[in-house]
Amino acid sequence: MINRVIWIVLDSVGMGALPDAEQYGDAGSNTIGNISKAVGGLHLPNMEALGLGNIDGMEGIRKTQHPIGCYGRFAEQSKGKDTTTGHWEMVGIYLDSPFPTYPDGFPKEIVEAFEKAIGTHMIGNKPASGTAIIEELGERHMQTGYPIVYTSADSVFQIAAHEERIPVERLYEICEIARNILKGDHAVARVIARPFIGQPGEFARTANRKDFSLKPPYPTVLDHLKTANFQVAAVGKIEDIFSGQGITEAIHTKDNMDGIDQTLNYLKQDQKGLIFTNLVDFDMKWGHRNNVKAYAEGLEAFDARLPEIIDTMKDTDVLLMTADHGCDPTMPGTDHTREYVPFLAYGKALRSNVNLGTRKTFADIGQTVAAIFEVKPIQNGKSFLGDIALSE
Repeated sequence: MINRVIWIVLDSVGMGALPDAEQYGDAGSNTIGNISKAVGGLHLPNMEALGLGNIDGMEGIRKTQHPIGCYGRFAEQSKGKDTTTGHWEMVGIYLDSPFPTYPDGFPKEIVEAFEKAIGTHMIGNKPASGTAIIEELGERHMQTGYPIVYTSADSVFQIAAHEERIPVERLYEICEIARNILKGDHAVARVIARPFIGQPGEFARTANRKDFSLKPPYPTVLDHLKTANFQVAAVGKIEDIFSGQGITEAIHTKDNMDGIDQTLNYLKQDQKGLIFTNLVDFDMKWGHRNNVKAYAEGLEAFDARLPEIIDTMKDTDVLLMTADHGCDPTMPGTDHTREYVPFLAYGKALRSNVNLGTRKTFADIGQTVAAIFEVKPIQNGKSFLGDIALSE
């Protein structure tokens, strides 16, 4: 009997280039393997015990003789390598084409429509690091009141504003306006509010970031769980990724450690359903900034807290861990990387030492969650519950 699933996404923790990675400029990418090589090895004893090093194709992680978990690697069917594409595929949605990106900034028709709608000019309009662009344009923004608009290698329209110049609630309104403009061929995956505080030379982004995502085009396993009156608790940016669709309750987080704390808080409740957590620091703080050392330390810090999660689980709980794409900090540039993602599963209701091999799609995870709770199947993916569940 399984009453609850704890599903943790280690954002960007990929494990080796997919066969089509060269088309994305990502040949040779391997987030886990290349980080391990760069730092002289990773100390991840708890994930290793579950079978992390036993996954087919895994590099840089020690194998264990008797893994206590189930393990495998998953390929991405959808076109793209971003957060939304990866998470949407996990819950059953395939995308035939990548979300639009803007390496040269947003076109004239978008800029004019946005400025007209908000009643003021904007500044920026180029790909940039979020911290770098507020250092570059923050003082001008404070003088003029013009919002700073920028993008990245991802499909994002980001709007930065000082909280004392444009209050957070007004920034959110401006983001809603942008979201309504960015449709059709310009339907970016996310519009992101990026508030900051401080003085020139000492600007700092705040925790009031908010994502305005596209709504999923059709129902996901989250919707099916919610319809069947199961809890769907979203931790971190999960609520934003799905624009609130299929979520019964949500809490946003400051960092990975807060994400683990909030996951533990939900675990201590007596609910049936899904706790769905995204730990974004791997991607946002370390992968995109090519900070290999901090990424390695972040992986080890997560691993050190994994026993807390396992010790808090009931016998009827199941833990699933995976990633949504890669973001190899050893690669040139700061973009996501098109990689396989690792998968680990553990629980008293599951078998141990089950090698799931290489699965064709992230959607197999969502289909398995649907099977666990005996809700309506999703449109894509194949359940592997029969391979990992103990016979009752």
